[in-house]
Amino acid sequence: MYTFSSRFRTVAIVLMIVGAIGVIYGFLTSHKSFEEVETMLEAEASEHGGGHGENTTHMTDVHTDDHINDHSEGVEGENARSEQEQSLESSKVEQSDMYIDETSADYGRSQSEVDIEAGDSEMNSEATNDESQGLLESQAHGDDGHSVSVEDHAMDHEEHVEHVQHQIANRPWSALYVAAFFFMMISLGVLAFYAIQYAAQAGWSPLLLRVMEGITAYLLPGALIVLGIAVLSGTVGHYNIFIWMDPEVVANDEIIQNKSGFLNLPWFIIRGLIFITGWSLYRHFSRKYSIAQDTADDNKYFIKSFRISAAFLVFYIYTESMMSWDWIMSVDPHWFSTLFGWYVFASMFVSGITVIAMVTMYLRSRGFLPLVNDSHLHDLAKFMFAFSIFWTYLWFSQFMLIWYANIPEEVTYFVTRFTDYKIPFLGMIVMNFIFPILVLMNRDYKRIPWFVVMAGLVILIGHYIDIFNMIMPATVGDRWYIGIPEISSILLFGGLFIFIVFTALTKAPLTMKRNPFIKESEHFHF
Repeated sequence: MYTFSSRFRTVAIVLMIVGAIGVIYGFLTSHKSFEEVETMLEAEASEHGGGHGENTTHMTDVHTDDHINDHSEGVEGENARSEQEQSLESSKVEQSDMYIDETSADYGRSQSEVDIEAGDSEMNSEATNDESQGLLESQAHGDDGHSVSVEDHAMDHEEHVEHVQHQIANRPWSALYVAAFFFMMISLGVLAFYAIQYAAQAGWSPLLLRVMEGITAYLLPGALIVLGIAVLSGTVGHYNIFIWMDPEVVANDEIIQNKSGFLNLPWFIIRGLIFITGWSLYRHFSRKYSIAQDTADDNKYFIKSFRISAAFLVFYIYTESMMSWDWIMSVDPHWFSTLFGWYVFASMFVSGITVIAMVTMYLRSRGFLPLVNDSHLHDLAKFMFAFSIFWTYLWFSQFMLIWYANIPEEVTYFVTRFTDYKIPFLGMIVMNFIFPILVLMNRDYKRIPWFVVMAGLVILIGHYIDIFNMIMPATVGDRWYIGIPEISSILLFGGLFIFIVFTALTKAPLTMKRNPFIKESEHFHF
């Protein structure tokens, strides 16, 4: 029987405490006032000459220039009006003088002629007044237009600052969600791999099945945490992860309105509970039958495990795809990919197999699992290598088709990630494809424990960044970096994962006794 050492348990608890403190700090420091965000953007613009604050700087400059132009144009308008008024007075004086001169010169003409000319003079004077008044009104309307322009720029500036303010508030929620989903998907990937071993009646893996059962113990609490964070972000929070939970956004977005029959909070919760219930029931009964088989006189519990595993795999492939649509893809409700479910599956599967290998090597190094040999490790490393290639195949298939078609509604997903997330986007490809294919291709390297651990750590970091790239661009935009909220969330859920998994490993013997393929597994050599 495995015993969870007090030192290792303390490490897990310390990780959770430190992580929780960091997460709380991240939430407390994420609420910035409008003035603080505005000052921050101005500082970024002055320090970097662009970057994150470039748009704000541009709008601020335009806003300031408009004020200056409006002021100068206002002064010019006042001068123009003064000149027009002076011109009008001069015109009136000149017309009066002309009228007097003409009257004196034509004294002998009839009174009717004089009256007619006087009337014409008055009409000309009124026309001049009308033209002057029209010019003044035109200038007044021009001033109103500039006022509207100033108001528009001020409104744009305010909206931009509020948008950045919301992105900053989203960051701790998103960091917590990414870490929670990452560790949950590891346990779900292990559960699928475990079911495949029973359904395929694999002979090499029974020595590792109890390790898989221990890892899958995290699935129920981990999945409930993910669902809880998602729901709380749209109720307690201010729609920090899923914008389709915001009624105001839905009211002004026709695309989301058309999807509201599927993307609504009650149905989202119901689907999530269905997923979690199905996964947890399979894990519960498969674990129950596995332990019962140790003391059974026949293989009836193994047969039951075989049957429910085959049924579970059908349930899993549907619910895993729907889960990936709900819990990840819907953060970008305008974007969709029919390959997305398989893509997430590849990521969780290779991550799960990697953790199986690392936990197995740890237990073997501590004197447990003495019958596990290098051939078992070699097979696990082969799966790590194979599904890294499979992940790359799916990633490239999705990327290449969208890039080649160049449909605006689809390509914007990758444009955003390649523009604002170039380092994690390209780094993810290096860690998830180039590194595994170079390191794990050699047969001998797959049998060296420390080498497999090193490769496994890189693969896990790469797939964490993969989930990071799926969530962060939609929630925080270009306001991302790896800091206290991200690292603290990893520590929190990493500590919880270690605590639950290794506690579960103490509940039953690590080696099965009456599995019909246990002898084949003990003598497995490649």
